[in-house]
Amino acid sequence: MDFLITALPPAVISLAVVILLASIFWPEKNKRYPPVVGTVLHQLSHRRTLHHYHTELASKHKTYRILDLFKYAVYTADPANVEHILKTNFGNYGKGSYVYNLITDSMGDGIFAVDGEKWRHQRKASSSQFSTKVLRDFSSDIIKTTAVKLCCIIHEAAAGDKPIEMQVLFMKSTLDAIVTILLGIDLDTMSGNEEGIRFSDAFDDASSATLYRVADIFWKIKRFLNIGTEAVISKNIIVMHNFIYNLINRKIETLHKSEEDEQLLKRRDFISKLLEAKETDPKYLRDMVLSFIAAGKDTTASALSWFIYMMCKNLDIQEKIAQEVREATGLNNTSSADEVAANLTEEVLSKLQYLHAALNETLRLYPTVPMNARVCFSDDTWPDGHSVRKGELVIYQPYSMGRMKYIWGDDAEEFRPERWLDGNGNFKEESPFKFIAFNAGPRICLGRDYSYLQMKIFAAVLLNNYIFKLTDEKKVVKYKTMVTLHINRGLHVHAFPRV
Repeated sequence: MDFLITALPPAVISLAVVILLASIFWPEKNKRYPPVVGTVLHQLSHRRTLHHYHTELASKHKTYRILDLFKYAVYTADPANVEHILKTNFGNYGKGSYVYNLITDSMGDGIFAVDGEKWRHQRKASSSQFSTKVLRDFSSDIIKTTAVKLCCIIHEAAAGDKPIEMQVLFMKSTLDAIVTILLGIDLDTMSGNEEGIRFSDAFDDASSATLYRVADIFWKIKRFLNIGTEAVISKNIIVMHNFIYNLINRKIETLHKSEEDEQLLKRRDFISKLLEAKETDPKYLRDMVLSFIAAGKDTTASALSWFIYMMCKNLDIQEKIAQEVREATGLNNTSSADEVAANLTEEVLSKLQYLHAALNETLRLYPTVPMNARVCFSDDTWPDGHSVRKGELVIYQPYSMGRMKYIWGDDAEEFRPERWLDGNGNFKEESPFKFIAFNAGPRICLGRDYSYLQMKIFAAVLLNNYIFKLTDEKKVVKYKTMVTLHINRGLHVHAFPRV
């Protein structure tokens, strides 16, 4: 057989390759496929500005394909297609083995990695806990306490006229909050606890390296050899998983020691409720905790970082939000952070309509998850008439969609919170398939309400007490290409007390 291959003339071999490729890519009759606009090599060359690259493509083609060796990835920024994928034909699209293999070594079998019965079980268990008033009230108390701690750190920096790296502070504070809510354990990362900082850094490094798997056809070989970005992932996974197991073990030990203790506060957290429901498998608990830490830390911290950046770029909007907080709470700008936090009841938070609009406008332009993927399980045709094949990766693009004029109008790239308000100044919802920051359909984000609660409390406490300005007011910050949309090199600001 080797003799036959080597004896064949080059022209015959080339023809055979062409026939093979044609058999794979030749379009079926009566089916219309999206245009091919680039290859995986184009994506690699634009890796530092990946979302800009796809936004430019989406402005020309609402739906298009990228060629990756012998398969296509289909990208869409069409809200009708997104609704079809996430709701109308939900059962035909899932994580699949492709996405699962990309993220399972770091995220395990958590809710973001799995389909089918595993997903349904975790969704049901999580939903039943997050919907309880006990956990909502507990979460609110923890978030307020964390916001006040954050304000104290900012107060010290402002008093010494020192610059503040807000993204790092938000990462630490949101990690402290979500770990306390999930496990009832105060990491106190904001005060310098190295354990939490190591986990946070490991998670960020693993997240950044994992994204490159999408464009790296040799990632499995690199993982086997433990080289390059795969060595980075492997090293950081050990840190992440050990951190989570240690937290869970600490929690279980605490519960055993206090079996006779009926203090409610010790059993208000998420994991205590799961343990009471006899969910005791260590790996299951690890994967659940890791998924919700990922959701509660990175996404909210990213959103708050971009929000403060937008406030620095729009000082008039920053002042308008501070005024709304004062009017809703009945306090003034000399009130302490403790006073502001204590007055942020559900009723008061519901009055912060302009703040809610400004947060949504931030998420429209800077969604915490800029791209999301599913696998097509069987051949399908989308509302725009384009067909997709079984096994193809389909990617919908919150970052690009937020900048499309055909979705948001000619001012799509402007930061304008008023687009979210009606004539009476009340917040108005948009279709979740148009504003896709929290996903949509059956897999809509479980922590959406928690995220809004945290963002509103943090923003209200901070803006009531301080004016934020960039240390370099001419600087245009850039994102770092990761699973979540972090600000590259951080967000450096000065805080000035409101007097």
